[in-house]
Amino acid sequence: MWIAIGIIVLALVAFLLKYVFTTPGPNPFEIDTREPLKPIVLDHKVKNKVLKQGFLASKVPENLDAIVIGSGIGGLGLAVLLAKVGKKVLVLEQHDRAGGCCHTFTEKGFEFDVGIHYIGDLQDHKPFRCMLDQCTNGQLQWEPLDNPFDMVVIGPPENRRTYPIYSGRDRFPAELKKCFPGEEKAIDEYMRLVKKCGRGVWAMALLKLLPAPVAKFLAYTGLAKRMSYFFKMADCSLTDVVNGLTENKDLRAVFCYIFGTYGNIPKDASFSMHSLLVCHYLNGAWYPKGGASEITYHMIPIIEKAGGAVLVRAPVNRILFNEASEAIGVSVLKGKEEVHVHAPIVVSNAGIFNTYQNLLPKELQARPDIQSQLSMMRNGEGGLSVFLGIDGTKEELGLKADNYWIFTENNLDELCVNYLEGNREESAKHVPLLFVASPSAKDSTWEERSPGKSTLSLVSLANWSWFEEWKDGKVTNRGEDYKELKEAFIESIVEVVTQIYPKIKDRIEYVDCGTPITNQYYIGANKGEIYGADHGMARFSPELNATVRPQTPLKNLYLTGQDVFLCGFAGGLAGALTCGSVLLNRNLHLDSIALAKKMRYVNAKKDQ
Repeated sequence: MWIAIGIIVLALVAFLLKYVFTTPGPNPFEIDTREPLKPIVLDHKVKNKVLKQGFLASKVPENLDAIVIGSGIGGLGLAVLLAKVGKKVLVLEQHDRAGGCCHTFTEKGFEFDVGIHYIGDLQDHKPFRCMLDQCTNGQLQWEPLDNPFDMVVIGPPENRRTYPIYSGRDRFPAELKKCFPGEEKAIDEYMRLVKKCGRGVWAMALLKLLPAPVAKFLAYTGLAKRMSYFFKMADCSLTDVVNGLTENKDLRAVFCYIFGTYGNIPKDASFSMHSLLVCHYLNGAWYPKGGASEITYHMIPIIEKAGGAVLVRAPVNRILFNEASEAIGVSVLKGKEEVHVHAPIVVSNAGIFNTYQNLLPKELQARPDIQSQLSMMRNGEGGLSVFLGIDGTKEELGLKADNYWIFTENNLDELCVNYLEGNREESAKHVPLLFVASPSAKDSTWEERSPGKSTLSLVSLANWSWFEEWKDGKVTNRGEDYKELKEAFIESIVEVVTQIYPKIKDRIEYVDCGTPITNQYYIGANKGEIYGADHGMARFSPELNATVRPQTPLKNLYLTGQDVFLCGFAGGLAGALTCGSVLLNRNLHLDSIALAKKMRYVNAKKDQ
């Protein structure tokens, strides 16, 4: 019986993919829009004319096709896709510069990125690379990181073990086997499971694009789990899977190390989510040449060319609805006054919690279908960042184009639970998880832009409740208690980093710390989370993915970005692709794959 039902469902899916999602709407990937490479712009003043266009009512284009709330990659990516088919889109950003987690800031002559540390899956003619090339007309360049690109450091200073992580589908497991002789079987099985899970992520996109009744039928009958190994393993924790593979505690930690890129500790993390990250970096890691702001800088002109605009210092305080509860525009706070901007479509890249809890009228917030979606999601863990500006070149300081993941021991679950549930003053003295990266060492233009200077970005997790009491204070002066808590985190974190990079110890010229409430202020993160809504096991259930989709229960209101699909740069862009598929009534995921194949074929013919 199940086989018969499966055949019927697959036939229905094939029909829908062919006739509903691939033919009716315009295709932003119809042709290759890459242009000859232009000289890279390094002058901040020139770039800021694009990135910092302040909101004025007079700057709002007439006859808009859509308004997008938030200029992170999920919002900008969607706006570009719509612009490529002639749509006039207005993107509104509450911060003083566009980009969301792709923005950079400069202090004391040091430029820091806030969210782009490394990106995977960027080989030429891969669908993800093709998509990015089209979204920037081929102007965004990428620098490969060193190989090994990650270094996993485990243990206290007196017993520190370092394990290099290499890219390459064969080299990654081969190098692990050198570090862990006798664990070949566990490593091979880990790789088999990771790849099998990663290949099944197509089902996630499918549930979000199919008509809701069909998607829910697949989810609630259990057919989605039978169709995709990704969904089958979604409710298996990373800890349970890894512990079933090996007794070696260091190897378990190395298998799990990258959990910090989605914010769930291994016991709460979905093995399926983890698999996607491992697969994402199997073929290498890259960093944007010229810094993270290059991403936004090359996307905005495409939006403007179609008649749209990206305006900053434009906090949306509510979404406007008509009497039929249809979204008709937004209200932007300009000083103490409200400016109303209208469009037939409103898309939020502000996250599901901000959108439903802060931007909807009370009576619409209370709707059972809205509350049902909110009940399926939870807030992600807060992020904490420390920024170091250092006097010296990368050669002088021993900095490389790689990253360090530092753990105080190999019992990751216990370490992180004790830290996140501990007293804030004590936790500040013993941060058990730390990601360390040097943006300046990864970018070949850095020395030209900031000669003789270097930077380090240090990232960890932090409990929102530790800082919540100061959330309404003035951002530049939240009080001495807040400052002292920040200093405690900085001191303990810098001590760890100087053990890894001893040459920086007496050459630090600038240091500051961004807490969860900093994230809330600058990037609108609901409770200071840097990865959007929680990415635990429940997030990847077929039932949730059939319910939380680009279409909201309110007509003309849509969601894009991390909370629609997955966290991070690639996940936010996938959210844009998914939302664009709904708005343009075609499967843009398949369109980007088709263009990538076409370009690969054309280039192969040229090389003959």
